[in-house]
Amino acid sequence: MERKQLEYFLTIASHGSFTSAASSLRVAQPSLSYAIRSLERELGAPLFRRLGRGVALTPVGEALVGPARQVLKDFGQVQAVAQQVVGLVTGTLDIVAVTTLAVDPLADFAGEFRTRYPGVELSVVDPENAAAVVDVVRRGHCELGLTEHGIATDGLKVLDLPEQEVLAVLPPEAERPASGVLSAREFAGLDIVTTPRGTTTRDVLEGLLAVAGARPRIAVEITHRAAIVPLVLAGAGSTLLPRSLARDAAALGAVVVKLDPPLTRRGVLVWSDSALSPAAEAFVDLVTRWPTD
Repeated sequence: MERKQLEYFLTIASHGSFTSAASSLRVAQPSLSYAIRSLERELGAPLFRRLGRGVALTPVGEALVGPARQVLKDFGQVQAVAQQVVGLVTGTLDIVAVTTLAVDPLADFAGEFRTRYPGVELSVVDPENAAAVVDVVRRGHCELGLTEHGIATDGLKVLDLPEQEVLAVLPPEAERPASGVLSAREFAGLDIVTTPRGTTTRDVLEGLLAVAGARPRIAVEITHRAAIVPLVLAGAGSTLLPRSLARDAAALGAVVVKLDPPLTRRGVLVWSDSALSPAAEAFVDLVTRWPTD
């Protein structure tokens, strides 16, 4: 049994298709099929059932998923030890982060990390929601995760990230309040652009409106977070953004106003209690020493 066979097996299981897996792995499909047939002969049982253009795991295949992931993780730890000896010259660090934290502060962390370790590749994935970050780390799919403060993190190590101020972002034609700030009740009276319930952006919004005892006037609800600022700039409504994103929106013409009372959010970095790769340890150390001012 070879490492490559297990990598191929897990990729097919993830994609549900030999064709998609071959494309993802950048290998010829016949080579992929041959490797899986060899593995099935060695195990003495089929791993996949063919379903039209896709495949599904057999009971034997289902049972193999966990051990296969552990074997590859062990291979990775052996490789990581070698990388540590040569000073993190090469390697990959997998991080899962909610979108807003991926922009700030992860972008700054990643820039500094890459400056220190240019040979280490960072792979950052987007979860379904803040709670999914914890699940991805627990399952070992990513070593590190950035999620919202207050999410249940039982069994994981947790490090608080720098606090972020959240600002109101209004369309370019909006009139700036004479006081220079916008109350929660005043914001509640605006048409709002936001993401669906259960997302971090929506949770921040509903937390603010709870202070005002008001319901949001949703003008546009959209799952594509990257479209929020363009919608605000087009006059579709107002939104809430962390300071760094609000600053970028202001540079494009949006009216950015502080809130009264001030609204802040804090994320956390999470990782498994088990041994980390040298790259992950170096990243945690970087965040631990990051200036808070």
